[in-house]
Amino acid sequence: MAIAETVRKRTRTHPRVVTAVLSIIGYVVVIGSFVGLVPFPELGRDTVILFGDLIAVINTAALTALITGWLFIRRGDVQKHKWSMLTSFALILLFLVVYIWKQAGGFTKEFVVSQGQFLAEFATLITYAYWGMLAVHILLSIVAVPVVLHAVVLGLSYSPAELGDTIHPRVGKAAVAAWSVSLALGIGTYLMLNHIYGWEGLRLAG
Repeated sequence: MAIAETVRKRTRTHPRVVTAVLSIIGYVVVIGSFVGLVPFPELGRDTVILFGDLIAVINTAALTALITGWLFIRRGDVQKHKWSMLTSFALILLFLVVYIWKQAGGFTKEFVVSQGQFLAEFATLITYAYWGMLAVHILLSIVAVPVVLHAVVLGLSYSPAELGDTIHPRVGKAAVAAWSVSLALGIGTYLMLNHIYGWEGLRLAG
């Protein structure tokens, strides 16, 4: 308990430093996995497909928890808001593990619009739309990391009565907005890639 209290006090004193350190660690782990510095067991084709489906389920659950948490705080229910947001954060961490493993141990899917599919006559436009959505999804995921972490760090370091005097409400709104859009776009691109159109295995990751 003494160690936990010491960590909490230091986090309260330097929340931005803690956020920066955690963000850097997260970026290093992700980049390291993509360049092969963090080894992952190789995945077969069926497992890569399964992981893709699992990621979509996790993202949907995380988005639901985010929206639910936002609704709770608008109603003034702080405790339910807290647990909804922590649930969403835990799901995001789970997503990160599954996603990194899928990319590092599996292969990349190339988006394909085949003849006869929905609006196939606009294949070029649809492909541009897909890549645009994916680009925004990835960009928001990268940019939102320190914002989400800062909201979580503040939320866990201060009591509910104290949080109103911090920047947690503003940071939290930004985190919810950025991550909700990112998750929604991730779900949308998943549906386009796996259920509306199709894909081809492009290369082994790493």
